[in-house]
Amino acid sequence: MKILLVAGGEPKQWPEFEADNFDYFVGIDRGNLYLLNAGIHPDLAVGDFDSLSSEERRLVFDSVGEISKSPAEKDDTDTQLALAKTFERYPEAEVTIVGATGGRLDHLLANIWLGLEPRFQPFLQQFQLKDRTNTVSYLAAGNHKVLQETDMKYLGYCCLTPIEGLTLKNVKYPLNNTDVLQPTSLASNEFLLSEAEISFDSGIIAVVQSRD
Repeated sequence: MKILLVAGGEPKQWPEFEADNFDYFVGIDRGNLYLLNAGIHPDLAVGDFDSLSSEERRLVFDSVGEISKSPAEKDDTDTQLALAKTFERYPEAEVTIVGATGGRLDHLLANIWLGLEPRFQPFLQQFQLKDRTNTVSYLAAGNHKVLQETDMKYLGYCCLTPIEGLTLKNVKYPLNNTDVLQPTSLASNEFLLSEAEISFDSGIIAVVQSRD
């Protein structure tokens, strides 16, 4: 099952996508309004809805089949709540999150760090963040192949934790059995082939494919 989560970032930053490629839509706060404006009715609306006017809130509540309303003062962001609820219901789902970049830096960091949360680590390779020029996915320790997405020139490995034994192959700047001692963004690498290889012994890495 493929699920699209839409947060409150401006639609001009969304990647191109076909609605028919998704089976289920989750609107996160203002993301519900953006989905409706795009002609897509969310299956589930999650959030405190404090970013909506009373008229906008009424439109969302009248248009979405299921509403999960949270208090404005809470421990989780609306995006965290939406992702948690999605995997509670559909633990096998492939999840794409859009509208989660741009805007407030604290929200961006909270979204990038989703991969570090213990509750999401069982699903680490089942969700990704996408915008117009970037895709963020996550890897746990092991041996992996990273397939180059269309038009994505750059490949960044953002070490969210210290990393042991990092090896990078089929990239412009390879590494061999290197320890990264603190969280570090190994930015601006590039694919040499359509498939890069990465292996490491411990830690979590966010893989960022980008274009200018």
